[in-house]
Amino acid sequence: MPPTDSMFLLGESRDHPMHVGGLLLLQPPDGQDAGDLRSMFAEALARDEPAGPLWRRRPTRSLFTLGQWAWEDDPRFSIDYHVRFNALPSPGTMDDLWELVSRLHASLLDRTRPLWEMHLIEGLADGRYALYVKIHHAVADGVGAMRLLRRALSTDPERTGMPAPWAAPEVQSTTRSAMGTAIGFPGAVVRAATGAVNDAVHVVSEAAALVPAVIGTVDRALHNRGGSLSLSAPNTILNRQISGSRRFAARSWPLERLRMVAKAADATLNDVVLELSGGALRAFLAEHEALPDDSLVAMVPVSLRQGKAPAGNEIGVLMCTLGTQCDDPVERLARVRGSMIEGKHAMNSMSRIGRLATSAVGIAPLAVGVLTGNRALPRPPFNVIVSNVPGPDTPLYWNGARVDAVYPLSVPVDGQALNITCTSTDDEIAFGLTACGRTVPDLTRLLDHFDDELGALESALGVRVEVDDDMSRGSGGSAAGRG
Repeated sequence: MPPTDSMFLLGESRDHPMHVGGLLLLQPPDGQDAGDLRSMFAEALARDEPAGPLWRRRPTRSLFTLGQWAWEDDPRFSIDYHVRFNALPSPGTMDDLWELVSRLHASLLDRTRPLWEMHLIEGLADGRYALYVKIHHAVADGVGAMRLLRRALSTDPERTGMPAPWAAPEVQSTTRSAMGTAIGFPGAVVRAATGAVNDAVHVVSEAAALVPAVIGTVDRALHNRGGSLSLSAPNTILNRQISGSRRFAARSWPLERLRMVAKAADATLNDVVLELSGGALRAFLAEHEALPDDSLVAMVPVSLRQGKAPAGNEIGVLMCTLGTQCDDPVERLARVRGSMIEGKHAMNSMSRIGRLATSAVGIAPLAVGVLTGNRALPRPPFNVIVSNVPGPDTPLYWNGARVDAVYPLSVPVDGQALNITCTSTDDEIAFGLTACGRTVPDLTRLLDHFDDELGALESALGVRVEVDDDMSRGSGGSAAGRG
């Protein structure tokens, strides 16, 4: 097992599970109900075996591996252990679903077996069917896990006879995708950067170019300018040691609302996502009398590929000021936009290896925090991870059942008790919040602040969107769980 994968096993403990997850909501096709979907999954469970080795391998270490982690096929592999049926208490509400998923996400995966589980959940009063999957970060990064699910889906609502998600064909790029940092622990940046720096050892000109790139990155951090390193993030209630308790909350909004705000402000969709996060966190921390004078800083995974550059090698991280010291949402958006433009300009002026290496420098303090329980750092390297992963712009289906929502679940770590990840599907964007249940209270209220902030931006910019109440607020809630 590569060392950059085994670090997720080495850094794992009861209070620090290292798996990512995803929750899909499926709307049965016309003439069917959730019971029909359960029957289809049951038939697939009896019929379909995993299509590739990823689903069958388990971690091992022994004298034969010289004490290092390695992979081996599980000789007692049982699909029934990994795929499980769950039912919500009747009538099942979304809050009941969040509570169950929070509890499932809090428990460790069994290292004596392949490191994944899928839970098929019935009982929602609205007639939908839920699928929750969790997979260890040593096996796949967050986007890789979501792409594993998406490979089992189709854009054709009439297609039938489709394999179960665990039986979808595997591809090499699935587990370590080009946007591998976007959901969960930012391990793919470390992987990419480590490989790039190793390559640079054999190329003197590239290795020499790393020095000014790193020096420039440190200089920008000292002067609080955009880049991949921050030295100005304040201490907050989000940046403490965490427990094994997990809390999950999710809500969706129409993509068009965010696009219209972005157009009115001459900003990007990702800028709007970051501003909403900053505005919501400002209100949330103020409610708890914990808003610092200095702006919160977000770590933002970004794709830096240009033209036809090969996939998987142009990933970086930028530190973005969230403008939480600003009361005006338009001013806050301007601060976010300026920070991202400045950071991208700095990164684009570097070589490929320089971009990857400086990104690794930026997240290195996070690894130190994980190893030391966040005791060795005088202040956090950043306050929160905010990721935005674009999804398909057309509806997805599984055997005729439409995917109504895809909610990501992530990996809180010591010093980073909250993770905000967005995914888009068709015409909606879903915000998934994963947190330490003890450190970050009441995520439902935090989601309300996201909704309020979007409305405040629309009002300040004169944006008018015709939406009904259900669409404007989406669906959401939160619950705490400990396995």
